[in-house]
Amino acid sequence: MLKDLQLDHVYIACGYTDLRLGIDGLADLVQLHFELDPYTNTLFLFCGRRCDRIKALYWEGDGFLLLYKRLEKGNFQWPLSSVALKHLTPQQYRWLMEGLVLEPKRSIKNVRGYTAV
Repeated sequence: MLKDLQLDHVYIACGYTDLRLGIDGLADLVQLHFELDPYTNTLFLFCGRRCDRIKALYWEGDGFLLLYKRLEKGNFQWPLSSVALKHLTPQQYRWLMEGLVLEPKRSIKNVRGYTAV
């Protein structure tokens, strides 16, 4: 989904969004509820109650692009936190599209050289 696009930002609307909303409804949600400008080089992602489908809103410069993705098997690991909007890193976006959790409980940490005591 938009693999070759160089996005400035990717945001997800945490929790559930009414996916019956179309372009105008989602753009209004971004502008009025999240107080962000939908007319930027930003991808906004929304998920309904069924976490096997998402909608994405993107401004292409001359109009909006509305994308809809439905998984045949499995669910997106969608955050249901109290944070209304979450900024994703490119790595987190890839994890989301691959069905992985956005914030793993632990990861391998970089080790600096040991010093003699």
